[in-house]
Amino acid sequence: MNGSAMMSSLDLNPTAGHRAPLLFALDCAQGFATQISDALGQPLARYESRDFDDGEFKLRPLESFRGHDTYVIHTLRGTAERGVNDRLVRLLFFVAALRDAGARRVTVVTPFLCYARKDRRTKHRDPLSLRYVAQLFEAVGTDCVVVLEVHNPAAFENAFRCPTCLLEADAPIANAVADQVGSLPVVVMSPDPGGVKRAERFRGVLAQLSGHSVGSGFIDKQRSEGVVTGSAVVGEVAGHAVIIVDDMIVTGGTLLRAAQACRRAGAATVIAAATHGLFTPPAQALFDADGPDHIIVTDSVPPVPGIDDYVRLQRVSVARLVADAIAALSDVGTGCV
Repeated sequence: MNGSAMMSSLDLNPTAGHRAPLLFALDCAQGFATQISDALGQPLARYESRDFDDGEFKLRPLESFRGHDTYVIHTLRGTAERGVNDRLVRLLFFVAALRDAGARRVTVVTPFLCYARKDRRTKHRDPLSLRYVAQLFEAVGTDCVVVLEVHNPAAFENAFRCPTCLLEADAPIANAVADQVGSLPVVVMSPDPGGVKRAERFRGVLAQLSGHSVGSGFIDKQRSEGVVTGSAVVGEVAGHAVIIVDDMIVTGGTLLRAAQACRRAGAATVIAAATHGLFTPPAQALFDADGPDHIIVTDSVPPVPGIDDYVRLQRVSVARLVADAIAALSDVGTGCV
């Protein structure tokens, strides 16, 4: 088995004479990792994977990597076949095995970071799951964590004590959006007040790419005890191509409500854009007649059976973005220290 970004907490002092980095890719990250490998011109390193009857497993590198920088590419999006916690433990154990066997540095590349949404306490005695995941990575000797678009960048950076590299997929998504909107006036909307900064960041990238003015707005939404209320549109959408921007699509409920609200306000067309397309079963409703006209996500997680067959769904590649980040970290010879 083969195994223009925002970078934070990086010390880019070059070190001469470092050895070529090795790339490992665990289980269903293989397809995505192969694109990265091809972009870098670097083959994926081999490893052994064994699952035992009692549910335990063993992952063993089959390459000599002592003294090398190593990169482990893995998805932390759980599926029915392999849950998120199983994927997380496999990644942690493999990182620990690399450190034990003499890897110079180990960088985890996981475009979708599990538990990143639980970054603060909203109720008494709430867990801080993102911080606990960060502590697990640090405990096994992870030198750097590379991720793509998190729910709250400030909370993500504060959770980790090891260096991190936070990438943004605005440019590849904006290119796909520009192909869809034609000559219509465009407005970028956040599906809730909390995502306004993300939408504004995307609006700036889209405006620069298109060379045209792009409006902004948001949908007034409140959530309490899992119940969502509110659908007032703040901003001018009548006759516009409306781009609703979010960090991820899970059930799709937020995006569906936002799309319906924009249509009632006179939007000419509605496009939903998100970095991570997780698409749990309720997300099927996004593809009904009153859902967005087009949905754009990245390939940060593997395709979802039954969802990726819809013609309204488009996945854009971020493999080059991740490959460029790995190349930059490798060029300085020190990883993320």
